[in-house]
Amino acid sequence: MNTPEWVLQAAKPVSEEALKKAQRHQDQLTKPRGALGRLEELAIRLAALQENPYPTIDPIQITLFAGDHGIAAKGVSAYPQAVTGEMVRNFANGGAAINVLAEALGANLEIISLGLVNDPGALPGVTRLSLGSSTADFTKAPAMGPEQLVTALDVGCKSVERAFASGAHLFIGGEMGIGNTTAATALACALLSEEPEVLTGPGTGLNSDGVERKSALIRQALTHHQVFNTCPAPIEILRTLGGFEIAALVGGYLACGQNGLPALVDGFICSVAALTALRINPSISPWLFFAHQSAEPGHLRVLAAMDADPLLSLGMRLGEGTGAAIAASLLRSACQLHRSMATFDGAGVTDDVSAG
Repeated sequence: MNTPEWVLQAAKPVSEEALKKAQRHQDQLTKPRGALGRLEELAIRLAALQENPYPTIDPIQITLFAGDHGIAAKGVSAYPQAVTGEMVRNFANGGAAINVLAEALGANLEIISLGLVNDPGALPGVTRLSLGSSTADFTKAPAMGPEQLVTALDVGCKSVERAFASGAHLFIGGEMGIGNTTAATALACALLSEEPEVLTGPGTGLNSDGVERKSALIRQALTHHQVFNTCPAPIEILRTLGGFEIAALVGGYLACGQNGLPALVDGFICSVAALTALRINPSISPWLFFAHQSAEPGHLRVLAAMDADPLLSLGMRLGEGTGAAIAASLLRSACQLHRSMATFDGAGVTDDVSAG
């Protein structure tokens, strides 16, 4: 398929002048230079992206995309496919982990349903944009048709554009979809030319037999679509092996770079979406921050491919954007320290290491 023209639009450039000003300001704060470690780096980077000597991540926008996967019918998850729809209802009722964390952050939470087998119907606070009950079984056919993919990408893009227009300073994407670690692993194998046995993990809690079955199905899909032989374009790999919610995340990350809105990338599935977005449009790289290294074994390999240094490693594998929501507190602290600490001159503190 042809790549939509908008996805190739260059990202907003980073201000080198703002970067230098932020560095000078950070060096004047009442502490030894570098004493706050990566918090200093994060504040300086955000200041450069926002062209603001006193950066902020507030308000925060969290958008969670949900969609079902045809491959789930082959038993690649420890949970039945109906759980996707049940969890969307749970999100609407405020009972999921991401609801709790969004409230704690004071973040705006948006839920977008893109196509569910067990669709719970209209729910308060949930936008329904059905692209089909699920993607196709990618061992037999491409997961999405061209129109489905373009629509999913656009949904992600529009969600970021709404966030940007509303004044958000940080975007967090989340996902829900039984079977989506299988889709993400297949995508990662194709993008990294890696064997399924290396990247396939337990997802929601498969035993060793389940992991082996999942890996075999991914290999079947890669072979069926001749991915390693034909080396298709990243967007075609996304269409062939991805999911509605993964494609929406890709569109969202692309739009973050293009609109100048920093994105905090969650765990394995979101990182694979980020890798896909970077392969489509490398210019968005400065706008992506990486929240945590998940317990999914393929995540470390995906992060390494992007030279990403995640902020946390907590053994999490929940999804929903939860790891990013927790890491957002670190970004907030970095900004508060950068903005509110006194300078040496202002506090009357000697900035002369030889004086002691």
